[in-house]
Amino acid sequence: MAPAGPSPQRLSLGLSLAFAATSLPLSALGIAVSVHLPAYFAASLGVELAVVGAAFALARAIDVPIEPALGLAMDRTTTRWGRYRVWTLLGAPFLMAGLFLLLQADSSVGTGGLVAFLLVMYLGSSMLLLSHSAWASTLAASYNDRARLFGVITAVGVAGAVSVLLFPIVMEQLGYTDAQAIRAMIWYLIALAPLAVLLVIWRTPERVMRDAPGARFRLRDYVELVFDRNMFRVIVADLALGLGPGWMAALYLFYSRDYMGFTSGQANILLLIYIVAGIAGAPSLAWVATRIGKHRAVIASAILYSLLLVSLPLLPKGVLLASAPTLFFTGFFAASFNVLTRAMTADVADEMRLRQGKERGGLLYALTTLTNKVAAGVGIALTFWVLGQTGYDPQLGDRNTPEAVRSLMLVFVAGPIVFVSLGALVLLGYGLTPARAAETRRQLDAREAAMLAGAGVESLTGEEAPPPRRD
Repeated sequence: MAPAGPSPQRLSLGLSLAFAATSLPLSALGIAVSVHLPAYFAASLGVELAVVGAAFALARAIDVPIEPALGLAMDRTTTRWGRYRVWTLLGAPFLMAGLFLLLQADSSVGTGGLVAFLLVMYLGSSMLLLSHSAWASTLAASYNDRARLFGVITAVGVAGAVSVLLFPIVMEQLGYTDAQAIRAMIWYLIALAPLAVLLVIWRTPERVMRDAPGARFRLRDYVELVFDRNMFRVIVADLALGLGPGWMAALYLFYSRDYMGFTSGQANILLLIYIVAGIAGAPSLAWVATRIGKHRAVIASAILYSLLLVSLPLLPKGVLLASAPTLFFTGFFAASFNVLTRAMTADVADEMRLRQGKERGGLLYALTTLTNKVAAGVGIALTFWVLGQTGYDPQLGDRNTPEAVRSLMLVFVAGPIVFVSLGALVLLGYGLTPARAAETRRQLDAREAAMLAGAGVESLTGEEAPPPRRD
């Protein structure tokens, strides 16, 4: 249980909501990339399953060294406009360019072309996601406040995911094809990204944390980041918790259409319910984390998520209302995975800053966001490869053999359960408790106060960092 103590300091809701705007295009992009784009290339454009899977996996593999390099560059960036603010501003053009290039792809595109287009898009999304997460860790300073802020970020992100899911639902009713709906979805993301970024830049202050006197670059410090007992658990758990839903997302449209008998529009309505559940799940489970600890909240959510997945094949086929409650609660518990592992990373970043004397938030978030990217790429490649071995053909739809459709169901359900259960198991024995995190924060504040004594508390951006409001 979280120890009793003085009333926590909280950021204002208005500031939290404005800062969370970056998650609108990022979460919408996550749905488009994990659910719609692979199916778009394979089913609508006729690109071979092996080519689609290989392109996504290869792009993620190439992205592996890029992600930590970006995090390291962010931590070492100091400008008059801030540290993470600059990288947030740089990320939007790359994201927009990558999405535009994907719009140009057709059935003749090969693995190399898809990889190149995906890499540009991933570079932009990496800049936005890393800078946003690391900025959040400095914006919210306390253990509980971080859980709340990342809960708001996720809830706002759900709104972005919902908005992008409306495209295939509404456009199907208007008589448009799936391919046309996905192309409209991509144009929407291109327009949304700069608007969200400009709101964050305009409304959110940034205070650049100063390095401790004498702190210098040492290679062993970076090795310590990865193999720190708590950070290693977060990395492995984050990878497993990303692989589970990522596996499920890659096969969701095929499973819904060919096993459950839903139309594309009905499948997207259920997916919408799953995503909307995160609006309730993210802040609710963040609140639970303030009572029992973040890692325990993740473990409990993973167990309940897995139990709900077991029940999915037992639902009556083709009955939308019968599937809606299960999809809602599955999405409710899944919302905790990303929220709480990101908040846990912020706590580890505090420990590393205290221990090493330098800001490591960008690099630490590079490690955790990298696990999500690896999970997404490996998940798509692995699930499509496994599915290909069963004889299932996505272009045949319900004309697949009954054996192939049953194999689709087994692959769809078993993968997420295995990986999410592994994520829960890894967090058993996690040592960064609320009490330990609070003591780390106290020592950091004391050191910062000593460094700033006689010099004021003006941030390196030239702005006075407003103190958090006590609610």
